[in-house]
Amino acid sequence: MATNKNENVAIITGGGTGVGAAAALALSRRGWLIMLCGRRSGPLEEASQRIVGPVQTLVADVSDPQDVERLFDATVDAFGRVDLLFNNAGIGAPPVPIDELSVEQWRSVVDINLTGSWLCARAAFRQMKTQTPPGGRIINNGSVSAQTPRPFSAPYTATKHAVTGLTKALSLEGRDLGITVGQIDIGNAATPLTAQMSSGVLQANGETAAEATMNVEDVGEAVALMAELPADANILQMTIMANGMPLVGRG
Repeated sequence: MATNKNENVAIITGGGTGVGAAAALALSRRGWLIMLCGRRSGPLEEASQRIVGPVQTLVADVSDPQDVERLFDATVDAFGRVDLLFNNAGIGAPPVPIDELSVEQWRSVVDINLTGSWLCARAAFRQMKTQTPPGGRIINNGSVSAQTPRPFSAPYTATKHAVTGLTKALSLEGRDLGITVGQIDIGNAATPLTAQMSSGVLQANGETAAEATMNVEDVGEAVALMAELPADANILQMTIMANGMPLVGRG
């Protein structure tokens, strides 16, 4: 399916729930064509039912190079090009002391959060360099943990700091190719994964306290804002967070 001149194509990883689904909805309302990727078919299908306009879904694991290639091939087959990659897929590890964390748990987080983002970005660069017209945009989901850690979060925090380095390196590499790369750091968007925030989470001082959350749809709107900037403008790093969360002063 070829796109017309007014249609842009977005790949959203981790697109079945939460931030990914909210970003897909916000972009689809603006006329984007959407490819949703995730590891579970059920949530992908549910999310696709809320999309306004053309949407495709694909079950894939972003840590698998062959799955990533299949994702980009399917997107180009369906829509003709790729204008946006939202590198949103991510996981955490159990919040336990480092000496209680297994090597397998560490590697799982690194594989999805960091290697998966790199694999998808690599595929995006290959496609965006060669399509007509060339160019596009990559938005990496960094998390506020790319700035300040929570207790017992070494794998997640380390990978999100690494995503910041990846974002900056790719922003430089893409500059002369018409590929714009930025990052969105999100704090306490209300999703199934953050439901525990309202009942209480461990703080740096050892206390457990409830934290404020924000509407995940506002995060989707922020992603759309970044995505629809002109090619000569970039938000290199945006922080969007629940206003009442204790991020400022947490460190």
